[in-house]
Amino acid sequence: MDSPEISQAIDTLRHRLDGGRRTLLGITGAPGSGKSTFAAWLQQKFGPDIAVVVPMDGFHLGNSIIDGTPLRQRKGAIDTFDVGGYLSLLRRLVRRDESVVYAPEFRRTLDEPVAASIAVPASTPLVITEGNYLLAESPQWKDVRAQLDEVWFMDTPPALRLTRLVDRHVEFGMDRTAAAAWALGPDENNAVLIGAMRQGADRIIPWG
Repeated sequence: MDSPEISQAIDTLRHRLDGGRRTLLGITGAPGSGKSTFAAWLQQKFGPDIAVVVPMDGFHLGNSIIDGTPLRQRKGAIDTFDVGGYLSLLRRLVRRDESVVYAPEFRRTLDEPVAASIAVPASTPLVITEGNYLLAESPQWKDVRAQLDEVWFMDTPPALRLTRLVDRHVEFGMDRTAAAAWALGPDENNAVLIGAMRQGADRIIPWG
């Protein structure tokens, strides 16, 4: 998975960690770009004592909130997340004044977020958070960006990204026709929005 760009990014990150201060690294990109895979790989690269992954997806609005509303047909869009809750968590992680902070995660098998599923000890110096909208320009999302030391944007070929999305939707219960329609509909609408934000990233990470 290493490339010259990734190796350089990791070397810079290691240098930042040498200072002893906690680093919050954001990984962003369009749906299917490989954010969660890359974040997990990066965590493994540093080891569990150094790095923990806290996905933004833990702040999906619950189905009990969006069912029966227009949001249900746009699940995954920027307004289907609890940005205030996510921002509060990031601020707690930046302060590093609690022995352990517990973060939620999104369980695809349930299609729901589950509270207090990820433990982040105060001793952990690197927190990797990955999600679609880390570079969004609305006020609360700009506050999210302000908590992050760096944001890396995953640059993945569109055809590969779409294939991954369809396969993922099928894996978690959609038939292939519905999966393709969702990938080319709501997912692609989100991808266009996210792609317009890439200039705000600190690094572009080729990934494919």
